[in-house]
Formats: sequence, structure tokens, C-alpha cells
Amino acid sequence: MCNMTFEELSGDQTTESMDTVGKALEEVISSALPQGCITVGVYEAAKSLNVDPDNVVLCLLATDEEDSQDVALQIHFTLIQAFCCENDINILRVNNMRCLAELLGGVKQGGEPMDLHCVLVTNPHGSTWKDPALSKVNGFCKESRCLDQWVPVINLPER
Repeated sequence: MCNMTFEELSGDQTTESMDTVGKALEEVISSALPQGCITVGVYEAAKSLNVDPDNVVLCLLATDEEDSQDVALQIHFTLIQAFCCENDINILRVNNMRCLAELLGGVKQGGEPMDLHCVLVTNPHGSTWKDPALSKVNGFCKESRCLDQWVPVINLPER
């Protein structure tokens, strides 16, 4: 149940709020990466979701303008979104893949570019992650669901 005022329900989320969440998301990624709590790639994410969905704390679906016409990618996104909703995993759509690539390092070992269309953030092994930035992102996702925005869009801040 959502406890929001009429004013909060009737308006869109402010740009300031979105910027704050974008910065929080950047912090989440920056702290999860050295802990090995990031899964990158549509195929790798699907495998991880299948094996251990309870360990996933956040799902990021990233696109650029040219990806909007990729039917296969949109089908993958629909299936991943449905699975995440069914398993109470928060989802965000990220529009700036260049910034996401910079945060994640951009290339796999061997120089091959990463598939950044789906990124999962998981709990560190054997613990529950208590991070204020993650709490802020999860709160934003919850507020968005109250506004019937099941997959809110975030722009990562330019670096």
C-alpha cells in the first residue's frame, strides 16, 4: 500500500528527484562492482535470475535510441520485466548507455565490448546489503509503482 498525498499522486516525479536517484544509482553501481555484485548482459542476467532470483536486488534495462527498433531486445526486456515483477525485483530503465559503460568499465576481459542492455545488482555473498544509496533507489522504484510506472526511466548523470 502506498501512503502518498494527492499532490504526490497527481504530478510526475520531479527532475530534481530523478537526478538524485541517478546519483544514488551511480553510487550503488560503484560500490557493487568491486564486491563482484554485478551481472552484465541479457543472457547472463537471465541465467542468474533463473538460478537465484532472491539474491537480485535491482535490475537495470539500458537502451539507446537505436535499440528502440530492436524487436528481439524488446522481447527480452518484456520477459525480464515480467520475471522481475513476479519476483518483487525492482527495475529501472537507463537511457544513457555511455555513462553506464563508463561506470562498469565498458569492456570484458579480452577487449570485447559488454552487452549493457541488462545489468543485475545482487547481494554480496552471505549477507544482506544495507546501503543508503540502494535504499534511495528502491524507494524511488516503490514510489514509481504507486504512480503506475512499473519501470521508471533514469538518466545517469554525465561524468
